[in-house]
Amino acid sequence: MNMKAAVMLAAGQPLVVESVELASPKANEVLVKIVATGVCHSDYNALHDETTPVPTILGHEGAGIVVEVGSQVKTVKVGDRVALSWVPYCGTCECCQTGKVNLCESAFGPMFAGTLLDGTSRLSRGGQTVYHNSLLSTFAEYAVVPEMSCVKLPEGMPLIQASLIGCGVATGYGAAVRAARVEPGSYVAVFGIGGVGVNAIQGARICGASRIIACDVKEKNLEIAKRFGATHTVNVSTVDAAEAIRELTDGHGVHAAIDCSGSTAAAQSAWKATRKGGTTVVVGAFPSHKELTLPAGGFHRMGKTLKGSFYGDVNPFREFPIIARLYLEGKFQLDELVLDRIPLEDINKAFASFEDRDAVNVGRTVVVLGGDGA
Repeated sequence: MNMKAAVMLAAGQPLVVESVELASPKANEVLVKIVATGVCHSDYNALHDETTPVPTILGHEGAGIVVEVGSQVKTVKVGDRVALSWVPYCGTCECCQTGKVNLCESAFGPMFAGTLLDGTSRLSRGGQTVYHNSLLSTFAEYAVVPEMSCVKLPEGMPLIQASLIGCGVATGYGAAVRAARVEPGSYVAVFGIGGVGVNAIQGARICGASRIIACDVKEKNLEIAKRFGATHTVNVSTVDAAEAIRELTDGHGVHAAIDCSGSTAAAQSAWKATRKGGTTVVVGAFPSHKELTLPAGGFHRMGKTLKGSFYGDVNPFREFPIIARLYLEGKFQLDELVLDRIPLEDINKAFASFEDRDAVNVGRTVVVLGGDGA
């Protein structure tokens, strides 16, 4: 079938909206009509990454309606409304067998190669292969995706809001609920109040944390954080974050610190701000040339845990429906995360906003492709 898509032709160049050919799904694949897709900073990073295979269709935060299923698909049917996960799991590798489905060993090779799980592409343009992004490629009218990327949504869940669940929302929520295991009455600090950090705040609030400290360099972001559950804020550009946090926690530090910033300096502050026996979770991606260093003196006496968390340690088939139900019950804020709604033809405006240091980044611009549920 022919469809409209935003195609990345070269690193650092604007996307081009044009016609692309999409093949039918194979046995364990699903064809989804994309109704809405968020534009994530990871898409911006991929656009400026020389290692991204081109031409490719970016996009990994999407929701839509199933329109065709492969012969062996069992978990969804035509007409189902789904949110898409960019880390499908195979169910057979060591990580999947031990419950760590977010670390599925079968997903990463195809993800970096720009293919689906079988190592091939369903996309083409003028006879030339077009590559997939994160096994989804949601910047298009339709997408062929693995069955295990399709998570059925509860009745009544709007697809614009649902599109955000698949990446930043689930990662932040999971970082607090699954990775940090925030407990009722505990103290939590979140570093980096963007599309992930604000949802770590929401996760901590839902877990019943009594004190949630938002840490960022932008006063605007800190003010927004209060709307999502932050009880205190620290501008890390003006004070020593660890000292300020200790002052807010009776001198002991927080039970859990979650770094969503991607800054090694922030992660170091998060570690220092964590009390004895507490947990520091790093969910932000560090630049590959950086090194994270921590104080060695008395390290063993602190009893603290430093944990890296990929995708917030979530199981999409467990967490996506939970988040959707929390939203429908008025307990999780998603409407407030939709910064703008744009057509596919305007997608480069969303990418341009990432280069504006003053732009609000606590949420997502959503590309709306139309259809039921938009």
